[in-house]
Amino acid sequence: MTNSTNPPSKPPIAAASTPGEKSPATVALGWLHTARFLTTAPQLHFLPELDVPEIAFVGRSNAGKSTCINTLTQQKQLAFASKKPGRTQHINLFALGKQGITDAVLTDLPGYGYAAVPKQDKIRWQQVMANYLVSRKNLQGIVLMCDPRHGMTELDEILLDVIRPRVAEGLKFLVVLTKADKLTRSEGAKALSITKLQAGGGEVMLFSAPKRTGIEDVAQLLWRWAHPEPSQPPAP
Repeated sequence: MTNSTNPPSKPPIAAASTPGEKSPATVALGWLHTARFLTTAPQLHFLPELDVPEIAFVGRSNAGKSTCINTLTQQKQLAFASKKPGRTQHINLFALGKQGITDAVLTDLPGYGYAAVPKQDKIRWQQVMANYLVSRKNLQGIVLMCDPRHGMTELDEILLDVIRPRVAEGLKFLVVLTKADKLTRSEGAKALSITKLQAGGGEVMLFSAPKRTGIEDVAQLLWRWAHPEPSQPPAP
């Protein structure tokens, strides 16, 4: 896991509503572009206690999680994709915000379900992940990566069961259907419809790095999660 020094690809620029005003998509992508490595930990108790919103990315190995994170942050190697899926079993945190200021954190949780990983390692990591998702106090939202060609698996369903109580209490939840460029338009619409039924109240979006599908929509949603509008004072 390294913080890239390569020149980032330029994010798409959406039209501003008024001259000189940045569009919501431009603001959100610019914010995500500030992502920088914060820390890594093999166990939950090694993570620092934080008081800023935390957004976790989870998903099966080979679901395109690292590509999604790198695309959203416009950095080629922020999230490291191992050549041996499932081998990297650390929690990695990335700080977001202007230099010197952290207003949110992205958490990259290792991919799960890879067949070549020994059973005892799978069980150990599943327990670490479950503890994180259940007990991390500042966790604001969860982004689940899913390859729509395979649909949600048994392990994905188990993860949904783990987080369901927190989602009911207000935890934000998004299923990102990666590799959408591999689907036809009708297949994409079908995958969205089916996954919305399975997501249990969470949002679902199609995403493709090569075709730039869903990038702005996901970026804006994450921005809103980390920057909730203040509640309006009660009317006198």
